Amino acid sequence: RLHRRWRPQLAAVEFAVEDVPLLDDWDRDWVPLARTFAAAGALPARIVVYRRPVETRAPAPRQLRLLVGDVVAEQVAELLGVEPDEIDPSYGSSPDD
Repeated sequence: RLHRRWRPQLAAVEFAVEDVPLLDDWDRDWVPLARTFAAAGALPARIVVYRRPVETRAPAPRQLRLLVGDVVAEQVAELLGVEPDEIDPSYGSSPDD
């Protein structure tokens, strides 16, 4: 869904899923669900979603889908400098919507 709407802006962005984040350079006291990494040299911009932290926050498959959608929308928004609901109009929808 995001790819169709934001294809030109996301063409050079690499998406990945890792089990858990490496927290070597993380200075906060909470575990991130995802991170955005700016392009650097030959490396493209990357959005990495962390599977285990996301799964622990979603008790059922529907909540997991919604959470992943929100997390990706947040990261794309950060990368593009816009609000998440501009990236995905369903951002923040509750499981009952």
